[in-house]
Amino acid sequence: MEEVWKPHATVAAIIEVDGLFLMVEEISDGLNVYNQPAGHLESQESLHDAAVRETREETGWGFTPQYISGIYLWDQPASERSFLRVAFAGSCDDYQPDLPLDDGIISAVWLSRDQLAGQPEKLRSPLVLRCIDDYLAGKKYPLELLTDIS
Repeated sequence: MEEVWKPHATVAAIIEVDGLFLMVEEISDGLNVYNQPAGHLESQESLHDAAVRETREETGWGFTPQYISGIYLWDQPASERSFLRVAFAGSCDDYQPDLPLDDGIISAVWLSRDQLAGQPEKLRSPLVLRCIDDYLAGKKYPLELLTDIS
């Protein structure tokens, strides 16, 4: 029987305050890289809830998604894996600096688009800048675009 291709379902949080974006510095494949608060969808979890959970686990911030800024399919050339990412844009509050961050996360940092673009080798994937650019271009899709069926 032929193996069925399956992309990894992931979410990301796009949070901007005064021209700075909430990012995580993390270790990926032995390198320190920047990414949005992001991660994999877990079983029995909505995409919305996954974005809220991942943001809290990786940054200590509470996240309130307000809209979807993009849905992306990326084929990672080095690993031949594919990722389907839903990027949510919204606001953060309820910072809990004493929460332990997920394994592999070095810190949560606030960086501008230009700071990120000036270090392309430090971006975890091309999705990082693309999500920010789509957000800055004003791409907005209602949260109701996603439907969870139980």
